[in-house]
Amino acid sequence: MIEHRGRACQIQALDRTQPVLHMGLGYEEGVTHDYVRHGTLTLYAALDVASGRVITRCKRRHRHQDYLDFLKQIDANVSEGFDVHLVVDNYSTHKHARVKRWLALHPRFHVHLTPTYASWLNQVEIWFNLITQQVIRRGTFRSVKDLAAKIDHFVQHHNAHAQPFIWTATADSMLAKIKRLCQYISETQH
Repeated sequence: MIEHRGRACQIQALDRTQPVLHMGLGYEEGVTHDYVRHGTLTLYAALDVASGRVITRCKRRHRHQDYLDFLKQIDANVSEGFDVHLVVDNYSTHKHARVKRWLALHPRFHVHLTPTYASWLNQVEIWFNLITQQVIRRGTFRSVKDLAAKIDHFVQHHNAHAQPFIWTATADSMLAKIKRLCQYISETQH
């Protein structure tokens, strides 16, 4: 089964005006807040929950055409004998008429929408946290191309050592959290 992160991650290629000051005795790591912005990149990612490997694609924009290209990439990389379960949010790109038409012609793709405020149900969020912490948050990128190259390097290293993510939460604790979320949503909408 392939799980796809529905909300693509938009990342800015920021070049810091000063280098990161590494942690030392008595002080924390220092990162300047001054930067030069070189543009943005949209990172699409699909997680194979059984192996922990990811399929990614970096694009300059987040349009339905880009999402369709990514779906075609997933289709080409997942063996024909397997169904593909897309866990996505309600973003308009995922519901575009051309996307719906493509999905109708590819019945092995099954779409599952996450409820509002429930992105934590999507395991690929764990992977996005890893790349954010290890590459993006304190990264310095001289261009969008440099950002894409560093993302690609991380993905290759990750896939070479991939392992499935193990959820420690029980089904009962997740259902209780969903119940609390539903109660909160119903209370705030009245």
